[in-house]
Amino acid sequence: MTPILVIEHISRRFGGYLALEDVCCEIVPGSVHALIGPNGAGKTTLLNIISGTLRPDSGRLLFAGMPYAGRRADQILAMGIARNFQQTRLFGGLSIIENVMIGAHSRMYERPFASALEFFGLGHSEQSARTEALKTIQFVGLSAKLAARPDQLTLSDQRRLEVARALASKPRLLLLDEPAAGMNPTELAELSKLIERIKSSGVTLLLVEHHMRLIMAVSDRITVLSAGKVIADGPPASIQRDPQVIAAYLGQSDEPALHPQH
Repeated sequence: MTPILVIEHISRRFGGYLALEDVCCEIVPGSVHALIGPNGAGKTTLLNIISGTLRPDSGRLLFAGMPYAGRRADQILAMGIARNFQQTRLFGGLSIIENVMIGAHSRMYERPFASALEFFGLGHSEQSARTEALKTIQFVGLSAKLAARPDQLTLSDQRRLEVARALASKPRLLLLDEPAAGMNPTELAELSKLIERIKSSGVTLLLVEHHMRLIMAVSDRITVLSAGKVIADGPPASIQRDPQVIAAYLGQSDEPALHPQH
């Protein structure tokens, strides 16, 4: 199967610090691909490069077979790559539905002709964006919270709202950066189900996460970074038994989840 995303020999340096070194990875369409590693391994840096908020110093990125490294973040979103962030970035002055409509607008206004029609009052983008936003809010399980302001939501629901905004842009690839941070067991179970629903809808996911039990439950394949380098890549069962991976997680609170259960 042709990969939806190919990462070829990506390196990135910040001054004297080499954050990523010769990173290679392939993401299969319709899968949940996890990117794990200790703090400082380079995971978020790689996500930033994939999404266009950072540029690589060297290497290539191919999305659906087309090279795109160096494009702006908005151009990459228009291509079909959407993301959330570690720290939620919601618009507090907007309603929940308006936050999600921003994602829908990012897709609808990428065509100049459609934008011109909307400007002259001849298009239907606003109503279409609202309809799409409502469907997406229902999909992520936030319909009951529509009357609340974003800052009144729990952290878990704020993260869910960010996912809804990203999904409203109709991505082919969704990048999730630590979506489980701060969640309790009930919220983690709900997140796991949401990830499965997103996958079932046909969206490919690249997931950066420290919660190893979640990773092992939802991932089809895992790439492991340590000190900016790939040290392992494979299905969860092989990653769980890889000595290099276990060594990289020594001293981490999630480390026991890497050990096979007997």
